[in-house]
Amino acid sequence: MRIALSVEYDGSAYCGWQLQAHGRSVQAVLERALSGIAAEPVRVSAAGRTDAGVHALGQVVHFDTRADRPLRAWLRGANTLLPADVRIVGAQPVAADFHARFSALSREYRYLILNRPQAPAVGHGRVAWEPRPLDADAMHAAAQSLLGERDFSAFRAAGCQSRSPWRNLMRLDVRRHGPWLVIDARANAFLHHMVRNLVGTLLAIGSGERPVGWAAEVLAGRDRTQAGRTAPAAGLYLAAVHYPPQYGLAPPPPLLPI
Repeated sequence: MRIALSVEYDGSAYCGWQLQAHGRSVQAVLERALSGIAAEPVRVSAAGRTDAGVHALGQVVHFDTRADRPLRAWLRGANTLLPADVRIVGAQPVAADFHARFSALSREYRYLILNRPQAPAVGHGRVAWEPRPLDADAMHAAAQSLLGERDFSAFRAAGCQSRSPWRNLMRLDVRRHGPWLVIDARANAFLHHMVRNLVGTLLAIGSGERPVGWAAEVLAGRDRTQAGRTAPAAGLYLAAVHYPPQYGLAPPPPLLPI
């Protein structure tokens, strides 16, 4: 049987999603819990490999098992074996051709910025902090010039292993809610550090260091060294993964209030 899970986690204490030889990963603690329920080794595949310190509201994974267990065992039972900062929030059987990564049509990320002079106490490690005043309207205007199927070489990490820098960026919105800035990005897939590098470039525009048109110039230049800094991991959330309707997997409702 192939099972799909929706997983939520606080990535602050982890070296990232993926198994690491030296370091505690989200994948490792999840596989350990599922193996305990299955009474056999379980290996999972995920929709996205989040980096160290990055969080998830709607990570999707799948695994195959010979164990005959009710769905509540994979959900409630596995949660009793997981640390408090990782939770399975949904479980369902899926077709044998479903793959959490390769069947996905698009992914959504949300980036949270607390824009005030004082750093956060509550929420430290879960939001980014920017003390300089930010012009959210300028950032949003700049972001619209980056939409579409483009070469995002200027926004990929030096160690990115993707064979192609081309991605289809469907949405990049910047909104203000009082002292909070919320940046929502949706694409068919993302390059390594792509969202954080996009945010870093928009921050330079929002702070007034660069004009609105600079984002399009950076994109056209295809040179990572000419773009903004990589924004901190703390503010980034894998919010949702979208699949073809035949798999019956709906993205989770947003947990965050903004």
